[in-house]
Amino acid sequence: MSRILEQIGNRILVGISQAFYAAGYFWEILIETGRFIRKRQFGYGYRVLVMQILFTGVEALGVIAIISLALGVVIIVQGSSILPQFGQGKLVYAILITIITRELGPILTAFIIIARSGTAIATELGNAIVSHEIEAYISFGINPIAYLIVPRFLGVTISLVLLNLYFNLFGLLGSFLVTQFIYPLQMQEYLYNLLNTLKTQDVLSSLVKSITFGIIISTTATYYGFKVERSTTEIPQVAIKAVGRSFILCILADAMITLVYYV
Repeated sequence: MSRILEQIGNRILVGISQAFYAAGYFWEILIETGRFIRKRQFGYGYRVLVMQILFTGVEALGVIAIISLALGVVIIVQGSSILPQFGQGKLVYAILITIITRELGPILTAFIIIARSGTAIATELGNAIVSHEIEAYISFGINPIAYLIVPRFLGVTISLVLLNLYFNLFGLLGSFLVTQFIYPLQMQEYLYNLLNTLKTQDVLSSLVKSITFGIIISTTATYYGFKVERSTTEIPQVAIKAVGRSFILCILADAMITLVYYV
């Protein structure tokens, strides 16, 4: 019994120490991000930032468009077919706003970024450690967080915000155009009811979620990428941990933000 209690106590202490380390790591990222923005010097860091936005944002446009269009079409067709039978035809616009703008837009975009960029970032940093690139930076007096982490931190966050906006536009407007071939609707009536239903808090909630998810994904991926020590066999392990933790943290953050805004 005493051994079990000792093991539980050790795990708690390890968890607390890791939490403090993660908090310190995040604080260091915030400090270096402020310095990076204030410098405004177009060097290697800005090239990494641009490349990260291209990989995370631009290359994911096709996947985001397909998912948002399919989701919007399903909601419009199903809602326009079923809800009028119960005298609630206009409820389809509230469902569209709730599902696409408030909830599934930010979280589905975050999941796509986790699967693509989160894995890539953790793997890339793990390889950099194994190949002693990080040690080379330190030996030359270069801060790896400012040089490698901050551009990825900003790139992922900016990309997620823009992709979330792109998801909303395609889900709310693009899906309407596709729906015309299946279930014709009056465009003027559709836009009027949609804008009349959309509220400021819906937009703010979506924006806050996308920023929060971007911060979580970039911080978690880089944190676990730096957890690699020496062996290449550790790289897929930390990549899996980065993806799993990112999913969990994003879901928890989504629930907390929703409670704050709508409860």
